[in-house]
Amino acid sequence: MRFLFTVLSLLLVSAIALAQDNYDVDLIPSGLRNRANACIRNEETTIDMRSYDNVILNVKKAITVFNQNGEDEARLVIYYDKTVSIKGIKGEVYNSVGKLANKFSQNDFSDMSAADGFSLFVDSRVKHYLPSVNQYPYTVVYNYEIRNKQNLIIPDWSPKPAADVSVEKSTYTFICKPTDQVRIKTQNYSGVPEMFTDEKQKKTTWEVNNIQAVRTEPYSPAHETYATHIQITPQEFYYYNHKGSYSNWKELGKWIYDDLLSARKTLPPATVEMVKNLVKNEKTEKDKARKIYQYLQDKTRYVSVQIGIGGFQPIAASEVDRLGYGDCKALVNYMQSLLGAADIEAYYCVVSAGSEKKSIDPTYASMAQGNHVILCMPLKGDTTWLECTSQKIPFGFLSDFTDDRLVLACTADGGKLLHTPKLTTAENLQVRKADLTLHLDGSVSGKMNTVYAGSQYENQESLIGKSTTEQHQLLKKAYNIDNIDFGTVSLAQKKDLSPTLTEDIVVNIRNYAPVNGNKMFLQLNAFNIKRSIPEIRNRNLPVYINRGYTDEDTIVYMLPDNVDTALIMEQDKKFKSDFGQYVCKTSLEGKKLTYYRKLVLNDGTFPAEKYADFSKFINDINEADYLKLALSLKK
Repeated sequence: MRFLFTVLSLLLVSAIALAQDNYDVDLIPSGLRNRANACIRNEETTIDMRSYDNVILNVKKAITVFNQNGEDEARLVIYYDKTVSIKGIKGEVYNSVGKLANKFSQNDFSDMSAADGFSLFVDSRVKHYLPSVNQYPYTVVYNYEIRNKQNLIIPDWSPKPAADVSVEKSTYTFICKPTDQVRIKTQNYSGVPEMFTDEKQKKTTWEVNNIQAVRTEPYSPAHETYATHIQITPQEFYYYNHKGSYSNWKELGKWIYDDLLSARKTLPPATVEMVKNLVKNEKTEKDKARKIYQYLQDKTRYVSVQIGIGGFQPIAASEVDRLGYGDCKALVNYMQSLLGAADIEAYYCVVSAGSEKKSIDPTYASMAQGNHVILCMPLKGDTTWLECTSQKIPFGFLSDFTDDRLVLACTADGGKLLHTPKLTTAENLQVRKADLTLHLDGSVSGKMNTVYAGSQYENQESLIGKSTTEQHQLLKKAYNIDNIDFGTVSLAQKKDLSPTLTEDIVVNIRNYAPVNGNKMFLQLNAFNIKRSIPEIRNRNLPVYINRGYTDEDTIVYMLPDNVDTALIMEQDKKFKSDFGQYVCKTSLEGKKLTYYRKLVLNDGTFPAEKYADFSKFINDINEADYLKLALSLKK
């Protein structure tokens, strides 16, 4: 009997062992190792929304890291606050043959405030863990559960996080009550989800398998535009004791206005009277708004305040008026209230901000799409936009942080989708003129004047107000030329609807044109080299140029007397394509050698098969930019 019990025990242990996941790296199909720095072996994400105020997220994820470049995929970062609780985290680390090397729990995670340098009040925290492993490959397995006291925002599913990550298997399961109405947006998912419904639940599961890593392709569209992506939004929602419903942008904008904004606009009577006196002599609404905007910039500063209703509701306008600071929501709401005191209409607008243009999706309304707020004034056919978080930005100018994209305007009549102004190729301008002296030892020195406009204006705006030492350090990084030093630096702003920044600097570059025997080698384009890009065959993704620009450089070199100018050949190169145009030429007048360069790069999306033409265009520019003259020296 004891023998039989022992045999049965051994068989049971064997069965359990066979049922466990095997993380031996050799079991990964070869196709999933090609071009991959990491492989998601298995990911199971389950969201249970049967209780609106207790949404449960369960995740089990196993990731094999092949090398140091895949290390980020092994990192786990979880944010939590008063409404988001972590019910448990545990995990294991396995070596290359699938042998358990280490176990960890929630106690092994670092725990810190989620505040950044701009935050004053942030009630969220973050837990972070990265295995301390220096032998590759290895596999880390995470199991964790998070409970959320709201269902306004449901986590999306993007099974393939990056080009260099392969996916062996990933599933996403959403559970709700049979009567719940949800909107689901499916992008680039070719399968059919598995669905199950009974009297207690409605369960939907999506699954992907064997997705290979791919090479990174430069000038590609944003990853989320072509990756597999599932979004889920419930029609009826509960959020921080607020209940509501929406199925489109109009209804969502109406809820934001009514529930989050309308009660926060009241200003103290003294402030209302101050605004009326401030603008009483101005003739037009735009001039009144300009005066009020200057008051806002002088009085307030940006500080992140991520508290309240999930960070979506601004602090009251009266509080900003008293304290003199606020986050983007609070400052926009305050500016809107100040304008209201002068009877000027304005819209509170939610935008997906960032240097890469990203619009609100017009076909799918969800609270998760915006990350910033700006203000729109529909001034009788002269619509004007305001960025309220900057004390430097000119009135009516939107930088490349929010230009050329759809935004949600939240009004008393409901949400409206508006489009912010575009900074065009012609407006994104850099015009440089330099007068330099080339010395006998190969150094150059002189003065340089550069005018920046459009998106290029903002690139240099950070220099304003900095100390001389800081300006020199930033200029050295910007110009990135060996042995460069700066003398006087002068910056002048023209702050209007089309602002410019003029930079006047005294520059010296030691050993710029090296001398070898009776030759001096001068690279004519000193300050504006276009980088080359790789040539890629069988391109898969479209060519995406996020923002166009125009650069125009004129550099005049005064040559030393010992240069034999009779041997200098003038240069003239021009080429043009769908992507833009390029000109570079030289001319000689006595000892004065002039180099002229103009590059126009067009924005837009182009077919993948056009990449060969695009790479040739960029690499031809790069080659022309490195044009060097071998100057003959008289004995």
